[in-house]
Amino acid sequence: MAKATAQATGAPRRNPSGNPQMAALMRTRTFRTKLSAFLREENVGLILSQARGTDGTVFTTNGASYADTAKAVAPELETSGEDYLRIVRLLKAGQKVEMEADIKTRFITNDLQGYNVVAEIAGTDKKLKDQVVMIGGHFDSWQGATGATDNAAGSAVMMEAMRILKAINFKPKRTIRIALWSSEEQGLFGSRNYVLNHFGDPKTMQLKTEQEKLSAYYNLDNGTGKIRGVFMQGNDAVAPIFKAWLEPFKDLGATTVTIRNTGSTDHVSFDAVGIPGFQFIQDPMDYFARTHHSNQDTYDRLVEDDLKQAATIVASFVYNTSQREQMMPRKELPKATAALN
Repeated sequence: MAKATAQATGAPRRNPSGNPQMAALMRTRTFRTKLSAFLREENVGLILSQARGTDGTVFTTNGASYADTAKAVAPELETSGEDYLRIVRLLKAGQKVEMEADIKTRFITNDLQGYNVVAEIAGTDKKLKDQVVMIGGHFDSWQGATGATDNAAGSAVMMEAMRILKAINFKPKRTIRIALWSSEEQGLFGSRNYVLNHFGDPKTMQLKTEQEKLSAYYNLDNGTGKIRGVFMQGNDAVAPIFKAWLEPFKDLGATTVTIRNTGSTDHVSFDAVGIPGFQFIQDPMDYFARTHHSNQDTYDRLVEDDLKQAATIVASFVYNTSQREQMMPRKELPKATAALN
């Protein structure tokens, strides 16, 4: 393992501040754990809850832990807001409501391992072929539907970008690698463990030699919308590079380069060990309003022309990254997460 040392190139890493959304999520999880224990002790037969969403859209949630060591919880059903509120109105009116539930759950424990899909186009430059440019997105999905926008769309775009490069018989200087991640929805397990196995441990910041050879990682995981730009993830040294690379795509609507960070997907696994990791900005479409983790996340929600636009831009970014004389500029190495706790 290589010793973790600060890297002078690029912008200094900003001191991380508290994330109110994450804090609220952790409070909710803590409360839910206590509530589940109480309901189990009370021997509750069934919990009926109102799902978020309207007009037939049901945003699904997960009230139980996925860990194989987790304690059992009371059975729970989520219903659409329309059905749930009708039951509430009947009860308030003094009407007796009867409900029959048939819940069958099967736990698959014969193989608890997650599997990533990895492929690459080998580099051809004698000096640079051992360096790598990576793209990726997660291919697991939530249980409400078929996961078309989250994240079959991102996986398809990244595969299409690789197909484009193969179709033009591109011979990159650096190796280009695609990874489709498993278990993102459970906590970025696929990408985090890949990073741990190949690049380093964010808890200790003990880095492996491969960490020095990965120029950048590009991720797509925000639905079917067009690419409108890219988050720099606090790395202002890449601003002029990305602006130049987006210039040919102004007529396709991709112009934005922002210093902002974005999280909750697989590029943060790379950023955590000092590797330039980026997520593209996309048109929101109805991603958060309708399809994200809902029963509406189906194939008919995909917009083919927007996915083609995204694949073209990703292929261009990968092309340019692989051909640069230098690797992409880096921020200072983050502090070991164990030291922050």
